[in-house]
Amino acid sequence: MLLGLKTWYEKLILGHPKIVLALVALLTITAAAGLPRLKLDASADSLTLETDDSLDFFREISERYNSGDFLVVTYRYKDGDLFSEESLATMRRLQDELAMVNGVTGVQSILNVPLLYSPKLSITDVADGIRTLSSPGTERDLVRREFLESPIYKELILSPDGETTAMMLNLELDREGLDLVRERDALRRLRNSDGLSAEQTQRLETVTAEYLQHRTAQEAAARERVKEVRKILAHYDGNAELFLGGLTMITSDMIAFIQSDLVVFGAGILAFIVITLLLIFRQPRWVLLPLITCVTTAVIMLGLLSWLDWRMTVISANFVALLLIITLAITIHLAVRYREYFAEHPEWDRFQLASATVAFMAKPCMYTGLTTMVAFISLVVSGIRPVIDFGWMMTIGVTLALVLSFLILPASLMLLKKRDGGLGEDNSHAFTQVFSRFTENHKGIVLGVAALAAVISVVGITRLKVENRFIDYFDDSTEIYQGMLVIDQRLGGTISLDVVLNRPEQAVPELDAEDDPFGADFDGAEGASDEEFSAAASGDEMAAGEDLAEEDPFAADDPFSSGASASEGPDPYWFTVAGLNQIEQLHDFLEAQPEIGKVQSLATLYKVAKDLNDGGLNDFELAVARQSLPEEINQVLVNPYWSPQDQQARITMRVMETDPNLRRDELIQRIYSYVENDMGIASENVRQTGMLVLYNNMLQSLFKSQILTLGAVFAGILLMFLVLFRSLWLSVIALVPNMLAACVVLGGMGLANIPLDMMTITIAAITVGIGVDHAIHYLYRFREEFAKDGDYVATMHRSHATIGRAMFYTAITIIAGFSILALSKFVPSIYFGLLTALAMSAALLGSLTLLPLLLVLIKPLPKPVENAPAGKLVTEAEACTG
Repeated sequence: MLLGLKTWYEKLILGHPKIVLALVALLTITAAAGLPRLKLDASADSLTLETDDSLDFFREISERYNSGDFLVVTYRYKDGDLFSEESLATMRRLQDELAMVNGVTGVQSILNVPLLYSPKLSITDVADGIRTLSSPGTERDLVRREFLESPIYKELILSPDGETTAMMLNLELDREGLDLVRERDALRRLRNSDGLSAEQTQRLETVTAEYLQHRTAQEAAARERVKEVRKILAHYDGNAELFLGGLTMITSDMIAFIQSDLVVFGAGILAFIVITLLLIFRQPRWVLLPLITCVTTAVIMLGLLSWLDWRMTVISANFVALLLIITLAITIHLAVRYREYFAEHPEWDRFQLASATVAFMAKPCMYTGLTTMVAFISLVVSGIRPVIDFGWMMTIGVTLALVLSFLILPASLMLLKKRDGGLGEDNSHAFTQVFSRFTENHKGIVLGVAALAAVISVVGITRLKVENRFIDYFDDSTEIYQGMLVIDQRLGGTISLDVVLNRPEQAVPELDAEDDPFGADFDGAEGASDEEFSAAASGDEMAAGEDLAEEDPFAADDPFSSGASASEGPDPYWFTVAGLNQIEQLHDFLEAQPEIGKVQSLATLYKVAKDLNDGGLNDFELAVARQSLPEEINQVLVNPYWSPQDQQARITMRVMETDPNLRRDELIQRIYSYVENDMGIASENVRQTGMLVLYNNMLQSLFKSQILTLGAVFAGILLMFLVLFRSLWLSVIALVPNMLAACVVLGGMGLANIPLDMMTITIAAITVGIGVDHAIHYLYRFREEFAKDGDYVATMHRSHATIGRAMFYTAITIIAGFSILALSKFVPSIYFGLLTALAMSAALLGSLTLLPLLLVLIKPLPKPVENAPAGKLVTEAEACTG
């Protein structure tokens, strides 16, 4: 079979090199035509688990409480008091301009929020009308004090030093997008659990396409909105210190980071490839051919993504750099082997040289490609959409790199002259043989260092964590970092967290005598009972007096009516003394947590109402107040925190990302524990949501994903080694150095206190996947050399002098290539590049020391057959190793 493939390859590829190159060029041009269609994605979908039910709940709550996305502009006046006439006039002009931005439904600031303490109002006064800072005659000192001390605005709209304020740009809620994505996710869950009918499958494809198209338009509009806002802010730089924040801005800037990384990494690695090849080969052809292969692979892969509308994320943006490096490694192995044959057989013609090179390198390159693909395919078990996409993109990319390397390089060599300025001097084998001599003479040191590294790695792995601060993902020079820092430390926190409370089953509002101002009269009137009063006040009885019903503003929404139920109308439980006391208890607990900044709920209104009333309120007074609140107060203090139709209350808070002691999962569990154990609320009646919950769910999945990923990698690669080497000993020996390299990098992360995240979770799998390439190439050459004399030590030296050079070249290329990622402004990309470089260094060191030492000590290969040609010896050795 192999002979037939070799013949087929020689006839089609080596026999028609011009046609092959022309077809590759045509494919490249077609792919390049699609590059303008290439899209990037930094949406919330790219930062969450693919099958996270919390995501659907988050969308449901956002729609229910009309809590769409928003942008935040922090404002600090440079030339004096924030409340001076000049400052307020500047702020007013800025607010007016921001309100005109497309997609902004309103701007909330110190200029237009309702005031209740400037001066202090009574509940009756509140019903008569609301004042703002812009109202004539407002005393600014009172306003400043209200913003600093009021339960409503404290740590929300004005910093404690009174110098920085925030403008919130409310954005239109994308209800169409929410409907589409919720339908899509519901169909996906049904597909994963019970399967879909043909009609449902078609609907899933349709709604997925519709949502993708809709989201593309929305993201483009959002980026334009951010640009427009920044353009407006630029006009005010001379008057105020301004920062822009919010999820939309972060998303927009992350897209810019991806684009920048693609350009920087692509250009940097291409420049590095040229320099590396010049230093290694010092011949133009060995610079141009690998460079052309790398660029062609990248262009075709990017073109494929663009034509398929497969979007790149912050995670998968690194695949271009990785693909270039892997392609270069394959071409270097081919080039080194071609030059070895040329040096050994200068009389061979171009066909013989190309054919021999391909014949020898096809099997090891195919297996190195397969093992690398196994490593990337293993990432699909992570459950995190951008990691899954990254795994599939790299799997396809490695396949493409392997195919194109065996097309472009041999076909091009068939068209070039045999010699082009000489081979050049290459003394790198002297360096690689330093490792073989050290391994021969210091076996104890090699084993001791490996054992020590293993022990330290295990200790480090036990200290691995997933908790990290989102703000640390960005360089401190970026506006994302600076804006989040200002909002976090001066304006009550950045990351949203909500607690949603459902009405307890047994919670029925009752009219107690001490709460009911009329209770004493009814108790003394003919012995009337509470039940009789309740029945007399029921909807049916009230209906008998039509005129009275028309005059009573609370008749239609009476919280004390026996006829009021969830099925008959909105439930007022959370707006009663009993419900508000529960909310207030939880509200106060949340405010006391050191990681939590501003907390808002119905308790905020309750506290203010009690203060304005100079004492507590009973249920009747609450009902009266609820009906008489002006719309301005309802919009700010009621509607975002209460859904009577759903019998639900909502407490919103912002968590301080800059808190060094922030432990998201511990905070979430602490809140659940308090609600259930201290407040006695059943677990089914409380649920947390918000970006903090979604992000935490993704982080908490990383440990499981890391275990599953590495387990899949090791199992898949071990199986391939068994097929390739037909020897359990050889398979285990090949795997050990790479397992150690993966453990070294994970242990190093634990010891250095570097947390797992979406980027670093891929490092171990990549390390093993690429690292085993060295083991395969080395063992393949070691068996060939061993067949010559059966001497393990001599074979080790010869292998280091030959394949060791190619391993050294490719490893240095990979290490330096990944190090270029340190230029990114996205910190996880920096960690990804540097840690992968460290891991590949460990893998190279293991392959040049521990791997050959294990071969020398264990002696897994059979004795070669005497008096037989080298090719025969290798074949028989392969047959015996099973």
